[in-house]
Amino acid sequence: MQINGSANKTKRTISWTSAIIYFLVSLVINSMGNVLTLVTSAKIHPAFLGSAYWTAAENNLGFAVLGNGKWVLFWAFFGLGMLITVLNSILVGKWSWSRVLGNAAFLGPFSLLINYFNGIVTNWLPDAHGWLMTVLYVLLNFVGVSFIAIAISIYQRVNIALHPADDLMQILRFKYCNGNASKAMWFSYIPPTLMAIVAIIITHQFNNFGLGTLFAFFFQGGITGIADKHIFKKLKHQAIDVGEVK
Repeated sequence: MQINGSANKTKRTISWTSAIIYFLVSLVINSMGNVLTLVTSAKIHPAFLGSAYWTAAENNLGFAVLGNGKWVLFWAFFGLGMLITVLNSILVGKWSWSRVLGNAAFLGPFSLLINYFNGIVTNWLPDAHGWLMTVLYVLLNFVGVSFIAIAISIYQRVNIALHPADDLMQILRFKYCNGNASKAMWFSYIPPTLMAIVAIIITHQFNNFGLGTLFAFFFQGGITGIADKHIFKKLKHQAIDVGEVK
């Protein structure tokens, strides 16, 4: 493994001001999407609706290890995210401090926004009573997954700071999956599956996995690929490390 190697990257075609604006917009969209999946799941029943795949796994393992505290979501998302950063470095074949710092720079505000939006949306949305509200929450959950997929598309193309899970997906996409977003997304679900198994062993509970999780598993990668072509059409993938490309 190469330490601090200076890899060649493809050129940036947008200004840093534009890149930062795109990134901030995508960060808010992603945080809100994750919270929508978590809250709608909790308002119906976590075992019925569930949340996005990574969200469900990190949430379960966070509560299994840290318990039910005010900052559990922050530490679960941040701590587990940084572990995935190590995996990413192994897959690329070098340790890059810019990648580590970029992942940390994403995880800090992202985890805080998750914590912040979770309190707001939880208070906004009442518990689901009756089939009509249940159907509405299922649709909102799917909207949340779609928000996550769209946000991934935007900040992967901007490529100034990535969530480690999406960095993993991008590495797999360009180095191992010939650019196929759906295939890369499925392979990237191996780590959260292991997280979920560990959480089940510890708590003997299977929460936040349901219809929304299945929707995310089958369609999130495809929605990301569609968003690449139709959301901010002129935004192309920026500064891709040639070490990530097969």
